[in-house]
Amino acid sequence: MDQLILPIAQELKINVAQVENTLKLLEEGNTVPFIARYRKEITKELDEEQILYIQKQYEYQVNLLKRKEDVIRLIDTQGKLTEDLKKEIMACEKLSMVDDIYRPYQQKRKTRASDAINKGLEPLSKWLLNLRENADINLEAKKYLNEEVLSVEDALQGAKDIIAELVSDNAKLRWRVQESIIRYGFIVTKKRKNAKDDNLTYKMYYDRSEKVAYIANHRVMAIDRAEKEKVITVTFNYDVEYLENYAFKGFIKNKESSAYNLLVEAIKDGLNRLLFPSVERLIRNDLSEKAQKQSIDIFSLNLEKLLLQPPVKSSCVLGFDPAFRTGCKLAVIDGIGNLKTIDVIYPHAPVSKVEESTKKLLKLIKDYDVKLIAIGNGTASRESESFVSKVIKDNNLNISYAIVSEAGASVYSASDIARDEFPNLQVEQRSAISIARRLLDPLSELIKIDPKSIGVGQYQHDLPKKQLNERLDFAILKSVNLVGVDLNTASKELLMRVSGLNKSIATSIIEHRGEIGKFKDRKQLLKVKKLGSKTFEQCAGFLRISDGDEVLDKTGIHPESYDIAKTIMKKYQVKELGQKIDVNLDDLSNELNVDKYTLKDIVDTINQPLRDYRDKYDAPLLRQDILEIKDLKVGDKMYGTVRNVVDFGAFIDIGLHEDGLLHVSKMNKARNIHPSEILSVGDVVQVWISDINVQTQKVQLSLIQI
Repeated sequence: MDQLILPIAQELKINVAQVENTLKLLEEGNTVPFIARYRKEITKELDEEQILYIQKQYEYQVNLLKRKEDVIRLIDTQGKLTEDLKKEIMACEKLSMVDDIYRPYQQKRKTRASDAINKGLEPLSKWLLNLRENADINLEAKKYLNEEVLSVEDALQGAKDIIAELVSDNAKLRWRVQESIIRYGFIVTKKRKNAKDDNLTYKMYYDRSEKVAYIANHRVMAIDRAEKEKVITVTFNYDVEYLENYAFKGFIKNKESSAYNLLVEAIKDGLNRLLFPSVERLIRNDLSEKAQKQSIDIFSLNLEKLLLQPPVKSSCVLGFDPAFRTGCKLAVIDGIGNLKTIDVIYPHAPVSKVEESTKKLLKLIKDYDVKLIAIGNGTASRESESFVSKVIKDNNLNISYAIVSEAGASVYSASDIARDEFPNLQVEQRSAISIARRLLDPLSELIKIDPKSIGVGQYQHDLPKKQLNERLDFAILKSVNLVGVDLNTASKELLMRVSGLNKSIATSIIEHRGEIGKFKDRKQLLKVKKLGSKTFEQCAGFLRISDGDEVLDKTGIHPESYDIAKTIMKKYQVKELGQKIDVNLDDLSNELNVDKYTLKDIVDTINQPLRDYRDKYDAPLLRQDILEIKDLKVGDKMYGTVRNVVDFGAFIDIGLHEDGLLHVSKMNKARNIHPSEILSVGDVVQVWISDINVQTQKVQLSLIQI
């Protein structure tokens, strides 16, 4: 057990007991969010990411151990297992290392070497490798002539083929080659003859050489895509002569032997025909997997930050879905997202009913006391922003607007979820509602959309679907449970992401809610079909009832801790939640015989019962006036919202039609810092204009003052 757990503990810099306790909790059927929130005393406050890492790495270590045991057994059945070989296998830290050791022993498909072995030439290859003095190799080769080996040349060639494969299968040599290419080699890209790259997307890779050790993950992804699109060729450049000499030292016993030249040819053949291409493929795969993993991690982090954007506290929001010919769709929603009314206006060409559109917009603002307008950032967004800004200014209105990403709105509008919510509306009318709701409560609305359609990824279409979906699902699960869910208003899409629940149970909850009107306390969950005591334990703390019979049901305190919470409230004479109490946790822990982690969470909740996890993040940047690129100059200080974070930087919305690029080199004077260590999606940041291109309507930004 220790050999599986110790590497995990060392990687996370925690003790072995924390890993063991976490694995036990997972084995008992507890979810990651439940363990992170309600079992802190057992894990010593490990967070969701650490718990997930333990879960995934333990699975990997179990599979690694199983593979080691299988390989040892398979080699042993061949009678070739030694104690040193067994120790070497057990010391392997990766599956690929185990497979490298097993290569010489595994059954192979038909190769030139296996063909030569079948012809009886293996003893000749061993004789040549062990030859230390001069001898007549032709005379020795004649001994192996038969019906299948017709000449001395055939015999020696077969022996060379066997030696070449031995060279290729040598694990230590493979590792040396791999290490040498990774540390000292270069990855070289060249444009293919007659390649099509009309937009010069891959121009920087037409003739480029970069050290393998330093290549950035986003450039690996770009190279992979360019190669797939047949724009470039990709090769490695490394010191072949050094590696050949290293191999000669390992396989040639005596440079003076008469077999020397033959062995040199065989070793070179083994390296160039078999080993080098194999290791190059392995390195390319490793580089791609590493780049893909980072892209998935960035996508997941961006999604999490997007979902955790603070909701806007407003009584009414007007969603504005811009368009030219077909008109701008409008939707007014109340403070909890219910639709009040819809309309359409035509302020832009070719219809250009500006006066009529202005009157309609003003009427909606007045009739519903609209304080905030959410404008989609798609087609006609810039023109719509100008129109809204002018209406606000000309009429001296005390309202603001925000530009909201439309990414995925059309996907949602045409989905079954949208059809179920608004069966009597057209697709384009639903999208205006979605835009308004995204500003009002991002988590509740974005949860309904496939995260791959939300537009915060990088090279997402080049990523392995299974790993991407798993990671994004976890980001959604984590976000929903960090915030918690209102049991009486939550959609099925929100409920099914709550700890312990699934689509089927979420449907049952909504059906039961419909039957009883609304839940009055958490214990009623036990009457829901398919929801048993274990599921109740896992989900109850994350489901909130704002106006129920039990006051603690509106908080994140778990029902299992209600007695403790009530004891504390009585002891400190708390008449209502929100009344501040000052507690010595050590003394209280000893007095009540309750761990400090649970006590701290309870006391914090009593002090701030309605605290929203999302409040720690920046609220959306609201505007009243439009910004034009002609108004800017290099050195201007601006405020903007981070829309996307990628390997090479971040895209910032400063109020222009196009987001500005903040390159990683302009983020921090320190090197080797990833943009995600500095910025997150949704952050409101102060930036300076570092470059303006009026022709392309693009600006570049800097976090460092110009």
